Amino acid sequence: MKKIIYTLAISSAVLLTSCSSDDNASDMNEDIMIDNPTSYSFERDGATTVSFGGQTTRILMAQELLGGFTTNTNTAETLQAMYAHEEGADDFEDADLNASDKSLRSKTAASADYFSTNATDQALIRADFESWIDGQVNEVFANWNVAAEAGVAGQLADGERTRYVNAKGLEYNQLFAKGLIGALMTDQALNNYLSTAVLDEGSSRADNDAGTVLEGKSYTNMEHKWDEAYGYVYGLNADASNPNADLGADSFLNEYIGKLEEDSDFAGIADEIFQAFKLGRAAIVAGDYEVRDAQADIIREKISEVIAVRGVFYMQRAKETLAEAAPNYGNAFHALSEAYGFIYSLRFTRKPGTDAPYFTKAESEALLEDLMGDGANGLWDVKAETIDMISEDIASKFDFTVAQAAE
Repeated sequence: MKKIIYTLAISSAVLLTSCSSDDNASDMNEDIMIDNPTSYSFERDGATTVSFGGQTTRILMAQELLGGFTTNTNTAETLQAMYAHEEGADDFEDADLNASDKSLRSKTAASADYFSTNATDQALIRADFESWIDGQVNEVFANWNVAAEAGVAGQLADGERTRYVNAKGLEYNQLFAKGLIGALMTDQALNNYLSTAVLDEGSSRADNDAGTVLEGKSYTNMEHKWDEAYGYVYGLNADASNPNADLGADSFLNEYIGKLEEDSDFAGIADEIFQAFKLGRAAIVAGDYEVRDAQADIIREKISEVIAVRGVFYMQRAKETLAEAAPNYGNAFHALSEAYGFIYSLRFTRKPGTDAPYFTKAESEALLEDLMGDGANGLWDVKAETIDMISEDIASKFDFTVAQAAE
């Protein structure tokens, strides 16, 4: 059995020793020293080896597309083109995004572990995102100046904010944004780039051991794959080597890691995720794949928890609002729409040490059906006991309570 000893020193780096029994029958041990820097900074021959430009590009595309959900002159074709961008198409205000060969659609439900042999579900998930775009244009934009009510799409205004919902009270932009956290950012990070199927593909492990870099690059293939997972979390941070200084740099995973960090019940989670990313990357440099995989499991557990906690948080926030004498339906439905997106994203989570999510497709779909099923008008009919039931179902699979998530 391999035993890993962590020794912390007061210096610019942390040294870790991994004592690994050789694969042969001898009793000799091999010591692997892991130089774990204080920031996510790695170099080879004086050049940085950290690169995740594609992830930054996709996050920027997602940000601009979400902005398009609030411009009621946009057509469905315009928004769909932003989602399924083709290189050189004039889809974005940012010329660099237009020049990119990247797209959001191509990486939605596209992980090696969950979707490489599951084209049917992949197509259904992508169809969901496309339907939310079409719904925003054909239902919400079409009723932009109509007062929403049960069974009627339109606006919910309280004098301070105006929300735009479909006939069942859902905000399509929130479904799209929070669903993308799962189907793109989480799925790609946890189930693709941190997957051993991707990290160790082909000659990747041998090349990493030999320090063989990709053609024209300063990094090995394995280093780059790990960095790409990192980029889906920290791709827009001003200083990505020390991202906890400005959490909330995007509207996706980065923002909600920051939200949990602000909650005393979950304080420390941001550093746990960052430290696991950093140590895992340092382990790759050192060629210690047991430490690498242990850090991947920590990241999977903690990012999955972020999705679950925020789903419960928004459910409970809405329940409180709906219980008021004069409920603010705009605020309540906004929170429930965010919850809907996070519940949708549960199927992309990953239980550490397994190849499975915390919630299967059928389980997450059942929760969404419960949320919308208290009456013919969806959120307009939702009951407090239903919200509590769903919240308890989610929390029961994680190491937190509904009360902790609700604060």
